[in-house]
Amino acid sequence: MADQIIFSEMVTALVKKGQDILNDMTPEQADLLHMGVGVSGESGELLDAIKKHAIYGKPLDRENVIEELGDLEFFMERIRQIIGVSREETIAANMAKLGKRYSKGTYSNEQAQARADKVEA
Repeated sequence: MADQIIFSEMVTALVKKGQDILNDMTPEQADLLHMGVGVSGESGELLDAIKKHAIYGKPLDRENVIEELGDLEFFMERIRQIIGVSREETIAANMAKLGKRYSKGTYSNEQAQARADKVEA
């Protein structure tokens, strides 16, 4: 049994320490991480508003949904600024990807699962 590692010891041994993360991170990486965390948090808030409507049958809080969508736009715009891409470019890239995935121009479960846009040539 001496060879068996305790889970808490494994976690301690494998986790990357916060100070190491900070030391290795550039200001740009920190900015991107901050914005990515913002997107994640705001996505959760948007999902919660939709869940209350869809699952609990409450009226959709349209004002809150609009606020959360705006918050997402804020964080996504900063990410675009950092990586040097415009909103229009990201939309065009998304349209190209979805055009490959849904070659018939309409949604289908089969094409969603096949993900033709991910197939390597």
